[in-house]
Amino acid sequence: MREIIRQKLVQAISEPPPAFTRRQTRLPQVRNKTHAVVGMRRAGKTTFLHQCRSDLLSEGREPATLAYFSFDDERLAEMDQKHLHWVIEEYYAINPTFRDQEKVAFFFDEIQLVPGWEQFARRILDSENIQLFVSGSSAHMLSREVATSFRGRAMETRVYPFSFREFLRHRAAEPEQAVSNLTKAQRSALEHAFTDYLITGGFPEAQGTSTTDRLMLLQGYVDTVILRDVIERHTIRNVTALREMIRQLLGNAAAAFSVNRFYNDLKSRGIPASKDILHALLAHIEDTFLIRLVPIHTSSERVRQTNPRKIYPVDQGLIPAFDRSGRPNTGHALETAVLIELERRGYERAYLHTRNGFEIDLIATPLAGAPILIQACTDLTDSRTRDREFRALADGLAEFPRATGLVLTHT
Repeated sequence: MREIIRQKLVQAISEPPPAFTRRQTRLPQVRNKTHAVVGMRRAGKTTFLHQCRSDLLSEGREPATLAYFSFDDERLAEMDQKHLHWVIEEYYAINPTFRDQEKVAFFFDEIQLVPGWEQFARRILDSENIQLFVSGSSAHMLSREVATSFRGRAMETRVYPFSFREFLRHRAAEPEQAVSNLTKAQRSALEHAFTDYLITGGFPEAQGTSTTDRLMLLQGYVDTVILRDVIERHTIRNVTALREMIRQLLGNAAAAFSVNRFYNDLKSRGIPASKDILHALLAHIEDTFLIRLVPIHTSSERVRQTNPRKIYPVDQGLIPAFDRSGRPNTGHALETAVLIELERRGYERAYLHTRNGFEIDLIATPLAGAPILIQACTDLTDSRTRDREFRALADGLAEFPRATGLVLTHT
């Protein structure tokens, strides 16, 4: 095993970072912290590690001081906590003059495959002159687990599927100037690309594939999440209820979801599951980053807990993979894209019911500043639809006079 570790280190140090589409993901600039890169499977966490390595190279760091190491290797299947120090020892056997003299950055990918890695990571942070980047499958590196394991020594970075700008960048179609300065032809091309983005989504591997291949690929991602991040991790026995819940959640994007109603639906179909189990399954699914749960906006915790939450997939490309209606669902795709973009930007998100009974799709609250009330609707050409959206927004603004109101549309 030590020879395999040495071979992997030598190869990784000698090879330049692979080609990648640059992500807008921000890495916290805090000294002496582990960077924990988390997110949905196949969203691009490994690529982001290579981007971080590339950035350090561009700052003038010596390539040999930037060590990428992936634990996702069948030859390391028997590796456990007591073997992890071999990675450090073999690296310094190759580069003995660096120890304690040079700051070395280690990029440990899929490290969660080795039990006890957290204790190893804390120890080398305290005993070696290093920077540490760790990444792994979502449910094995939850925000709360990273915080607990590193006792305040780690900063989390979330990686999402491509944003629209990253989607354009991947296609080499990112505008070089402000949208207001684009020609009519350029604006039309941008609008066409946005329509594609709403349909195909932002998972990197799904770009440029046929519709059939893309839907099969995305369904495969979800199957892997169900099996490895929920069933295996939590030893789930009621697989039928879990799969029914997944279909309900992903097949009804941007809709309210109530565990009580879902429980009654399962009961009417003869599928046994307690409410406690269903609540636990919902929490496990959210932990994988597959879905985002959006509560109602209220100052009352009791009201928040008793009202349904709206459910969004982590990427709008998942909607056609699970929507059984057979109709294009660009409205919910737009709302999903907006919700995830707000999360990327660090906004607190909720939906709003006004006192007069109108619903606002999203109320987004920044860390500092006034909230934004958002209605997302792809088509406002129908006067009734237009009146409904603006009437609800006006009612919400009457309750939140400091807020900004936005109607986001595609037409």
